[in-house]
Amino acid sequence: MSLQQIREIDIRTVDPQTLVDINSVSVDMDMPKQHRMIDMAKQMGGNPYFFRSGKLAVEVSYADTSISFDERMESYLRTL
Repeated sequence: MSLQQIREIDIRTVDPQTLVDINSVSVDMDMPKQHRMIDMAKQMGGNPYFFRSGKLAVEVSYADTSISFDERMESYLRTL
């Protein structure tokens, strides 16, 4: 299945038990960004769009931006 096909899956149709638990994924922050992305996708069974956290299935999307998750989250929290 291609990444495009995986991205188009409806999360409501996914059995959480078939997904990798995010707690088992380890990212080496010393690697370049491109290598981290590839390594993470491999650890997630080739599916970087869906993972499991405990019993909960989670769907994520990615943006091609230089803004980090921490920066984005800080900006969001300031709006609350």
